Amino acid sequence: MSSIKIAGVAAVVLLAVGLVEMVRHGRAQPAETSTFEPESMKDFKKPGPGELKKKLSSEQFAVTQQCGTEPAFRNAYWDNHKPGIYVDVVSGEPLFSSLDKFDSGTGWPSFTQPLKGTDIVEKKDSAPGMVRKEVRSKVADSHLGHVFDDGPGDKGGLRYCINSASLQFIPLEEMDQAGYGRYLEPFVKAGLIKAPMRETAILAGGCFWGMEEIIRKIPGVIKTTVGYSGGSTANPTYEEVCTGGTGHAEAIQVEFDSARLGYENLLDYFFRMHDPTTLNRQHNDVGTQYRSAIFYTSEAQKQSAERVKARWDKSGKFNRPITTEISAATKFYSAEEYHQKYLVKHPGGYTCHVLRD
Repeated sequence: MSSIKIAGVAAVVLLAVGLVEMVRHGRAQPAETSTFEPESMKDFKKPGPGELKKKLSSEQFAVTQQCGTEPAFRNAYWDNHKPGIYVDVVSGEPLFSSLDKFDSGTGWPSFTQPLKGTDIVEKKDSAPGMVRKEVRSKVADSHLGHVFDDGPGDKGGLRYCINSASLQFIPLEEMDQAGYGRYLEPFVKAGLIKAPMRETAILAGGCFWGMEEIIRKIPGVIKTTVGYSGGSTANPTYEEVCTGGTGHAEAIQVEFDSARLGYENLLDYFFRMHDPTTLNRQHNDVGTQYRSAIFYTSEAQKQSAERVKARWDKSGKFNRPITTEISAATKFYSAEEYHQKYLVKHPGGYTCHVLRD
């Protein structure tokens, strides 16, 4: 399987981080959970026009790439009152917050300011008969709309008049899981959401690509990182782990909100997504690096892991005894960047994991 994974990496060009699949015509549509990675924005490469035409609706392309303007009162977000943030439909770059949105009466989404820490680019727009100030996203250079000085006086006096077609809305309840957890604090202060109770789990159950694709979608999961754990070699490479000589297993570091997703509930998902009865093997993936393991980070996690393992062993769901290793967590080493969110970057890529009932 190692050769399959390496070949798959070489054969497929990495897709731009955060680019969401949209319908090819009509208005802006809600997208699936974003996989925004803030640290990857510096490496973002904007797709060419041909690729963007495939990924964006005709209206989204016209607005973001050709400085078009959508119809007033006939767009996705002008009357959206749900809490959350608005991001660039091309790159996923955070742009505006619902906390700064107001009804301007114009028929377009209006905001008093961009999200703190966001760099909105302003350009002089000398269209025939008027002089305006255009606003564009910094990372993807998407046309967003214009900024005017007729906004609420008690909020700075600015009105960012933005096209819905340039935006993707991330609802408040999905922000953490979608990679925008750093923008939650103002919503916590506003009393719209409780601060997450963050806990970390480290799990191994075969090829980390398939595991991550399932785990990252579980409600309450904040962040997933694929890597290597349980061995003795410091800073191992993928090739070294594949030899089986490092002692490491392909593993997932899971950061989750324990107020929304209990550790034992997470382990129930874990036992549903792989075969814990095959020693050092998952389907065609053979070797100690593919072993089933729970690396606990506290005594409470150890007790929970033993309890859940025993329950599943007695459940009758498996024809053989569970071989899952339960051991104290050692240092977790993040895998190479091309492994992170691999099946998001390469839809249809190799996986041997399915979430069973």
